Amino acid sequence: MTALPESGRVWHLVARPHGLPRPEDVALREVPVTEPGEGRILVRNLHFSVDPYMRGRMNDAKSYVPPYQLDRPMDGAAVGEVIASGSADFAVGDHVTHGLGWREYAEFPAGRAVRVDASLAPLSAYLGVLGGTGLTAYAGLLEIGSLKEGDTVFVSGAAGAVGSQAGQLARIKGAARVIGSAGSDEKVKLLVEEYGFDAAFNYRNGPVRDQLKAAAPDGVDLYFDNVGGEHLEAAISSLNVFGRVVLCGAISQYNSTEPTPGPRNLALAIGRRLRLQGMIVTDHYGLLPEFVKDVAGWLASGELKYHETVVEGIENAFDAFLGVLRGDNTGKMIVTLNN
Repeated sequence: MTALPESGRVWHLVARPHGLPRPEDVALREVPVTEPGEGRILVRNLHFSVDPYMRGRMNDAKSYVPPYQLDRPMDGAAVGEVIASGSADFAVGDHVTHGLGWREYAEFPAGRAVRVDASLAPLSAYLGVLGGTGLTAYAGLLEIGSLKEGDTVFVSGAAGAVGSQAGQLARIKGAARVIGSAGSDEKVKLLVEEYGFDAAFNYRNGPVRDQLKAAAPDGVDLYFDNVGGEHLEAAISSLNVFGRVVLCGAISQYNSTEPTPGPRNLALAIGRRLRLQGMIVTDHYGLLPEFVKDVAGWLASGELKYHETVVEGIENAFDAFLGVLRGDNTGKMIVTLNN
């Protein structure tokens, strides 16, 4: 049996951020690695995810997911290799996804792991296009957004992990027109030329409302919101009667230190009979088998494409997280470990 490591590094939250998180709010610490007991496994993490929702977990506030505790390890989605097992369900060498990211090694009950097949897709894909972000796009469009053939769909943050997949799935599922917003001309080019969006614009180049109306002169039927703020207000102005809004994220507001005003035009929702509904991906795990089957097929056929922004080394994970909050990533931000 290969000797197990004596210790591994783990990111801890040590202070509640005010506004944009700072390096002094976190600490990378060495902790002992323990052999798994009965019914437990020890996993060497190969990749883990850093996501916008984690910013909310740094606040001491009640939400749909518990806040990070001070001087305790942070967590999130990860994929890795089993290196020791006290469970009959997993063997050394199996690859699994689990919820103990932000660390090099994770020891936990085997029931919290899901085996994945490295021959079907790169392991990092199970954190993005075949993981929670992909399921978010899939469930948001189909269950929350009630996507119909012929819809005009607008996706904000469309070059990000969720947005890029949402736009492509809308196209695959028969949307008549798919429009995306992104934060650079390079990302706009990617949306149109590689992902197949019908139109896209750089929200930094002018008012979102004006650019959206130019891209969707006949209005929008479904808006997939990853940004909130100005984007949500602009979308409400462009939504057609019985338009739908999938409230998935509001990254423009996550680091605000003062209360942010709501859309000033929300009264339009009355006359236009709009539906605005929030979503949390954990409500939709029942879709997983259908989702994996569909997405694996679209990946194999080339209908669905994806990008990852990869940051090497656990020591750079916090910088990667800040990069997500700034919008530095194209597609899913992945931290790859070299432990």
